[in-house]
Amino acid sequence: MATFVKPATRHATSDWFTSNYTISTNAERQRSASHDVRQEARFLRNETDNKTKWDQLDNNTRLSDRVDHIRQWKDILEKTLADLDKEISNLSTSKDELEQALEAKNLPLDVTNENLVTREGRRDIDVVEDEVEDELHKEREVIQAIQRQLQQKIDESFEQLCVLQEARQQILADLQDKNIAHDIDVEQYNLTENSPNISYKPNPCRVPKGSTTPQQWEDFSRYNKERAEAEMDNSRRLREATHHTLQQTDNDLRSQNTATDYALRKRTHEFERAIDELGWQKKQTEEEIAECEEDIRRLAEAIRAKINPSKLAQTRLENRTYRPNVELCRDNVQYGLTDEVKQLDATKMSLEEKLKQAQHALDGLEQNLHRINQDLACKTNSLKLDQECMRSREKMNDPCKRPVTSQDRNMFLTGIHREKSALLA
Repeated sequence: MATFVKPATRHATSDWFTSNYTISTNAERQRSASHDVRQEARFLRNETDNKTKWDQLDNNTRLSDRVDHIRQWKDILEKTLADLDKEISNLSTSKDELEQALEAKNLPLDVTNENLVTREGRRDIDVVEDEVEDELHKEREVIQAIQRQLQQKIDESFEQLCVLQEARQQILADLQDKNIAHDIDVEQYNLTENSPNISYKPNPCRVPKGSTTPQQWEDFSRYNKERAEAEMDNSRRLREATHHTLQQTDNDLRSQNTATDYALRKRTHEFERAIDELGWQKKQTEEEIAECEEDIRRLAEAIRAKINPSKLAQTRLENRTYRPNVELCRDNVQYGLTDEVKQLDATKMSLEEKLKQAQHALDGLEQNLHRINQDLACKTNSLKLDQECMRSREKMNDPCKRPVTSQDRNMFLTGIHREKSALLA
């Protein structure tokens, strides 16, 4: 049978109640702390889940925008590449035309040299340095100058073709890189949490060597595009200059006379336009002067019209200062009259200032009208002189000639050979 050991220490009833209260209080506090931890855990779990989903959605949107941005630049670069190919083809065609034109200048040069050799058969007094010989020498010099111009344009076209090819290679390389980047970003956009080929990566947040900023990325493609466009513009200007050179080859002996007539007609037209403009400006200035003078008159009348109201307000103020004793009250009338005097003074100052400005503007208009009249007289005299020059130059114009055909050229060469044969005989 178990032996019951009597406790040696006896506790007071208050200690018993205190112990029970302590145990109960600690239990409640622990339960409350546990409840708070569970609630915080639930909140954190929901918050992190939402944060993860939103971050993933935001990055999907960013990937989509990035893919669209890359696709836009791909379209731009592809169009630029197509324009480059077209311009390269056009410039190559222009270069071929230049080479053909350069080769075609051999025949006129041979004919000119042959004419000079043929005229060496002249005898006695006919062997003179006449105008025909001067024109033949000039023609040879012009043809040789044309050949140098054509050769220069051929060299420039070749150099421009090299530059266009270089720009094309740069565009093509950039386009290839963007195709690769586009495929990579599309692949990343299509990845999901359930994709089989996702895993942890070592140091995924590192910045790869050679990384660029979005601005640098866009500036690089924009530079390539703008450089290609600039070179295409240069090529177009070169083709235009080439076309101009080809067009002026057959009439270079008359080009200076034509250019002078054109410049004189252009200058006459500019004088006529300038005179019309000056006449319009003169009319508008005179009308403005009339309006300005009328406004000055009205401003002066307005200033004079403020004299009597100002005198009235000041007289009323002064007379009211003689009110006796307590009647000298600063009533609403006092304040109103004071404001009226100040307002009239300010109005008068504003009108006087505006009058000064109007008079200054009138002086400027009159000075400008004087300059317009002087310039109009000068340009009228210049136009009269240019018109006299044009009338005098009409005596220099040759009758219009039909263009020389290949048949005419063959007949001309046949006649030269016949003359040489006759001289040799």
